[in-house]
Amino acid sequence: MKPDQFTDGTTRQEDPPSSSGVLTDVSVLWQEFYALGYHRLRLAALETQRAGQSLVSMLIAGILVACLLVSAWLGLMAAAVLVLIEHGLLASSAILLAVAAHLLAALVLLVLIRHKSRYLKLPATLQSLQPKSAEQQNVLKK
Repeated sequence: MKPDQFTDGTTRQEDPPSSSGVLTDVSVLWQEFYALGYHRLRLAALETQRAGQSLVSMLIAGILVACLLVSAWLGLMAAAVLVLIEHGLLASSAILLAVAAHLLAALVLLVLIRHKSRYLKLPATLQSLQPKSAEQQNVLKK
């Protein structure tokens, strides 16, 4: 008689695998998954913090550069006004001419800004998200 058989000829069912072993494996897997997620989130938090500090540094440097450029521009305009005065133009007329040139440049830049601002609305993306009409679907099928 085989060890798996009873005296009446029936076979013995093997015990199911230990459920505590499976639970242990699931528990270990869950802890590893949790640790992996924690480390990735921690890395993302540290990189976000460093990116924020870099952004603040860049903004401060940009503001300082803008101040230096404005002062250099003002010096350049003052020199241009003095050149106009040396060539016989009245001081008030030379200053008004410089102001008019600045206003014209500002107007050109405002037109450029207005023209480019329509792209901020993401027109192609919005159009691609809209449902197609029956006519457009028929054209696409042909």
